[in-house]
Amino acid sequence: MPRPSVVFAALLTVLLATPLAAQTDAASPPERSAPSLDKDRLNPAAPGPKAYLSEEAAPSLVAILPPPPGGHSVAEAADRAAFNATRAYQGTARWALATNDVAEGGAALLEDYACVLGQRLDRTRVPDLMRLLDRTRLDVARATREAKRRYRRLRPFVGNDAPICVVRSPELADSYSYPSGHASQGWAYGLIMANLMPEKATQFLVRSRLYGESRVVCGVHWLSDVVAARTGASALVAVLLADAGFRADLEKARADLKRALDAGGPKPDPVICAREDAAARQPLL
Repeated sequence: MPRPSVVFAALLTVLLATPLAAQTDAASPPERSAPSLDKDRLNPAAPGPKAYLSEEAAPSLVAILPPPPGGHSVAEAADRAAFNATRAYQGTARWALATNDVAEGGAALLEDYACVLGQRLDRTRVPDLMRLLDRTRLDVARATREAKRRYRRLRPFVGNDAPICVVRSPELADSYSYPSGHASQGWAYGLIMANLMPEKATQFLVRSRLYGESRVVCGVHWLSDVVAARTGASALVAVLLADAGFRADLEKARADLKRALDAGGPKPDPVICAREDAAARQPLL
């Protein structure tokens, strides 16, 4: 597990000698598109979900977020130090949690919230909640895509052979890093679940924080990507809450969730819950 001395040593090394690859538009990877949700997950014959917000109504993360840390800045050096230090998590329980957190989407996050909910919920039991999350996912993807295309930041594992918790692929390497789409989605979902069950708001947001930090542990995002994701997702959810269609679906999802929880379900794995609790108590760095 990383020690503070490891972080400071790594930071000092980076500050003294950090090579920075030139990044130009001509050499940038191809632009990535939003996740595809072509069909309704619960009814394959139905049309796919639509985003809640129009492009005009959606907040601009390019305007809201600061640019990612620039080369040779203190913030960029801190990002590199965090990446180097978190490679020490390989083989630990936190690494296993980060690997689990690679899965995204409503069904995956619902499973990740099982320890907070006190039971595992099959997505077929909460169709209204799933549709709410799937539609929100499209809003998140569009908002983050705008910023990713603007800044075209390379991921931390590009240009080195440091361990990461997923298989290296050209598709992953050619996608942009700032802000983190995974962390944006996880934080937006955490805010939604906190609204649906305010009595467990703290637990949902703690788990969503861990979900975002897992991207740093995995080595596929810089720490500043994740911090920006929380800010961007908070801005997006604030605007969504002003949308009448979103609020109507939120209330349907609230009733949906209550019915499913009242009916009961299988308990989450206590080993997984203990692992999440331990991660929540341990600083990332």
